[in-house]
Amino acid sequence: MAATAHIDTFARDNLPPRAQWPDLVFDLPGLQYPPRLNCAAELLDRMVAAGHGERPALWAPVDGKPVQCTYRQLLARANRIARALGEDLGLVPGNRVLLRGPNNPMMAACWFGIVKAGGIVVATMPLLRAKELTQIAVKARCSLALCDARLLEELELARPDCPDLRRIVSFNDGGAGSLDFLLEGKSDSFDNIDTAADDVALIAFTSGTTGQPKGTMHFHRDVLAMCDAFPRSVLK
Repeated sequence: MAATAHIDTFARDNLPPRAQWPDLVFDLPGLQYPPRLNCAAELLDRMVAAGHGERPALWAPVDGKPVQCTYRQLLARANRIARALGEDLGLVPGNRVLLRGPNNPMMAACWFGIVKAGGIVVATMPLLRAKELTQIAVKARCSLALCDARLLEELELARPDCPDLRRIVSFNDGGAGSLDFLLEGKSDSFDNIDTAADDVALIAFTSGTTGQPKGTMHFHRDVLAMCDAFPRSVLK
């Protein structure tokens, strides 16, 4: 494995034994990746640099009407979030950030901002209750949570049983202390953390319907492989 960019090495230290890994086959021409890459930079910065900044990156219903978010707009917001994470919220590369919200542009921007800053995204389903959120936050040792204001209640109920969770920051409400508030005046530029292709980018948890939620770690390279393979092979 390449030298990690993570200062907090919890994820790499807790990878399963190599014999238990799936077969990672990257021998197709479209799946050749350099040893160092940040998947958020590849998916956003590179698209804008290639002249696709005004193309729609996201469509989302707001008040029943479709709203478009371009690659340039998404990149700018993700960069501001990455800055807030490091400058105001104390994130260091390798920290796990619990992310809670429905599918909306701010949720997506948070995902990219966390990865740009070298954090590890631990996204959760909106339907999860305090019990499942506690199990996930404890297992992943999440130190920070970004949460849509509409879903705060269950996360606040979980908080007393999450010893590593030092701060919960809401978004999509604009109040003092919210992520929206922290983004005001932030620069749209950000120097992406130089992560290794095999640094962990996200931990995806099962819902826990048959027991405790189980987490699977995915590298930056894995995210790109999904994006490069699935649309071309399935969404034809």
